[in-house]
Amino acid sequence: MGFLKAILVTLFIFLISNEIQEETILWEKHKRLSWSDFKGKAQNNRAAAVTASGLTYRASTTKKNNKVVAIDFEVNSFFYPQKSWYRPAICDHIILNHEQLHFDITEIYAEILRKRLAKANYTNNSQAEMKAIYQQVNRELNDFQNLYDAETNFSRNREQQLRWNKNIEAILKD
Repeated sequence: MGFLKAILVTLFIFLISNEIQEETILWEKHKRLSWSDFKGKAQNNRAAAVTASGLTYRASTTKKNNKVVAIDFEVNSFFYPQKSWYRPAICDHIILNHEQLHFDITEIYAEILRKRLAKANYTNNSQAEMKAIYQQVNRELNDFQNLYDAETNFSRNREQQLRWNKNIEAILKD
């Protein structure tokens, strides 16, 4: 009976952990966000919409003779539907495009993170070194997102928005 109880407890923990896991949308080159992806509740009256996106990484190291000989990693950019929201009464396709570019910018920084992790020279403290690279790229991503909003005035400056659209599209094509 103890074995069966252990299986049931394990199954329960598995179901709970899957239930707790946050919904995400992985960035894909040809997939565009739609308003139905924005499932969160509006948090303020100042913004028309908010895109919650972010970078994640997983890594493993292989050591030989107590020395790092290989590092495998995976970097992804995600959109978080439950933390993203919009106010339908004032949102249009231009604002949706603006929000899409926030997600696209996150992917650009995912690629920057991939390149920096691949080029770094690691010691036996590789996990901390990778974390430092990740944190630096996240700071740069945040600064770039703020610059984007400032220059486009949150999509209100149509000329600047079009310029950003072209620049981000060109970067993603590379």
